[in-house]
Amino acid sequence: MESSELFWESSIEELEAGYKLLDGAYICLLCGKAFENGLIYRIGGDKLADAERAVREHIAVDHRSSFDSFLKLDRKYTGLSEQQQTMMQYFYEGVGDKEISKRLRLTQSTVRNYRFRLKEKARQAKIFLVLHQMMEKSVNEEDRIVDVHRNATMIDERYSVTESERLERLSRFFNENGELIRFPKKEKDKVIVLREIARVFKPGLNYSEEQANEMLKTFYDDYVLLRRCLIEYRLIDRKPDGSAYWLVF
Repeated sequence: MESSELFWESSIEELEAGYKLLDGAYICLLCGKAFENGLIYRIGGDKLADAERAVREHIAVDHRSSFDSFLKLDRKYTGLSEQQQTMMQYFYEGVGDKEISKRLRLTQSTVRNYRFRLKEKARQAKIFLVLHQMMEKSVNEEDRIVDVHRNATMIDERYSVTESERLERLSRFFNENGELIRFPKKEKDKVIVLREIARVFKPGLNYSEEQANEMLKTFYDDYVLLRRCLIEYRLIDRKPDGSAYWLVF
């Protein structure tokens, strides 16, 4: 399962918690870090914790909370204006309407109206989600739109890809041994090909540069080109010194 599938197929409860249990490990849905179930981890300097407590501590220390991480997502994902984001942050922190009105120089009725509109937005989102899920059940598999990976920088027509189109393009660029015949020139083809190659990186694992290069060589001789493009399209990331590479969430 690639990172976009792992994220978008998680339940609301799992997204709220910020992690999910997958194949014997608790995976942070905010960055992909994995905590293997059954192992003991050191947290807070000298404390020991099981995997689930460790992933919770990781989220609190490294991300503050799943709320903070999701609220910072681009508007194309949240649909929230900057003002709405500010309001939700205050509401989440338990700041009262009177204090918010002072901080933002708004009337209390305006603040209450924001609360009302956000609640209406949540109701609409819930109904839309039900409608969309019911609609998707009637869509042929080949006509389903492929999920966009969460860290895509510019969502445009490059990402408007059906499952049948994805499979057709993959058969065009990969041979029967899974090797890349040629590197695509068109942007949409690049996205499809690179996402397929990124599947070789497993969620929650770090790879050395040597390991990453060896994996990419199995697809194409110019592994440096693949590595650069995977980073450019925010499918993988690396430490500044190149000592570690990982799948981006």
